[in-house]
Amino acid sequence: MAAAQPKAPVGAAAARRLARGCWSAFWDYETPKVIVVRNRRLGVVYRTVQLLILLYFVWYVFIVQKSYQDSETGPESSIITKVKGITTSEHKVWDVEEYVKPPEGGSIFSIITRIEVTPFQTLGICPESIRVHNATCHSDNDCVAGELDMLGNGLRTGRCVPYYHGASKTCEVSGWCPVEDGASVSQFLGTMAPNFTILIKNSIHYPKFQFSKGNIAGRKDDYLKHCTFDYVSDPYCPIFKLGFIVEQAGENFTELAHRGGVIGAIINWDCDLDLSASECNPKYSFRRLDPKQVPASSGYNFRFAKYYKINGTTTRTLIKAYGIRIDVIVHGQAGKFSLIPTIINLATALTSIGVGSFLCDWILLTFMNKNKVYSHKKFDKVCTPRWSTSSWPVTLALALGQAPPPPRHCSQAQPPNPLSGQEGQQA
Repeated sequence: MAAAQPKAPVGAAAARRLARGCWSAFWDYETPKVIVVRNRRLGVVYRTVQLLILLYFVWYVFIVQKSYQDSETGPESSIITKVKGITTSEHKVWDVEEYVKPPEGGSIFSIITRIEVTPFQTLGICPESIRVHNATCHSDNDCVAGELDMLGNGLRTGRCVPYYHGASKTCEVSGWCPVEDGASVSQFLGTMAPNFTILIKNSIHYPKFQFSKGNIAGRKDDYLKHCTFDYVSDPYCPIFKLGFIVEQAGENFTELAHRGGVIGAIINWDCDLDLSASECNPKYSFRRLDPKQVPASSGYNFRFAKYYKINGTTTRTLIKAYGIRIDVIVHGQAGKFSLIPTIINLATALTSIGVGSFLCDWILLTFMNKNKVYSHKKFDKVCTPRWSTSSWPVTLALALGQAPPPPRHCSQAQPPNPLSGQEGQQA
């Protein structure tokens, strides 16, 4: 007799069945179950939600935001400025070399419109300014020799001396004398200042799209010598009158010239590069940047001095200058069609339309009559078969669809009988 073949282990056979079941289940196709609910009110809600989502993506996302484009913000930018004009004060004619600080022609510059001049200051001893904290005194005991106030004008000598005018006394200091408020004279330079012209030359570059453009018309004649900016007729003549800038910022020129202030000249380059380059144009706007409604922080002034010698003694003229500071600010965004953001946003739009189904399912299964009937129609309940605990391979194969169905043993109640009529045929 032939020798009996050894039987394969039970575990190995179960593993092979499991592997075959997994391989077979991998190629299965699954599709969701569709249930048609004939309810007009629910259908109106469903279609309304879908319509709103569709309008949002079509109008706002694709038309307004242009989400089908790849975009780049913050262009590379260069700015060159130049001021021209002359003005007068009570005793002098001022040209651009004197009233523009700094003179390099950068994106931030100041036009002096009023000055307070303290002439003939020399190193010596004199009364401290009455504006300095603890500077007033009644006797020498109130002044500490060698004391230095960071907000003062010099080193205190320890003496209490009469002030420049009036009956007050202040501590004597060693420094540049006389101090500013003791002998300063105010001069107004803003008489002709509204007619000053300011050239703002700007060029931008978007490196992602290799796109460059400037704000000056490409003409070979003397166009810039005879033009001034106009939104309609001369948009590529970036020469602005100072009075025009202040007016566009909504400010009173005389008040601004006396107290000083900061004006932002904002150039916006928003470019749709799917169109021609001629459609990419700079847009100018002007607004005041310092908070004029807060007196403690409004206005603009700075100090500088001019030094010279008189009879071998170093002398200076201290100037406190009030002016209009111009900050040129450039920003913008460029966009061009790209397939990747288009696909991403289309997929997002199609996915978002499913929100309508989620909302209507929630209404259907929560608030509507016969919601339990709808629940039984929508969800299939799988009952756990009563196999012994030792037959776990058969249980796993059953879950993969590779074993015969077990006898019906469900702890839950059976679903109700189908409804009669049309509602029983379609839920």
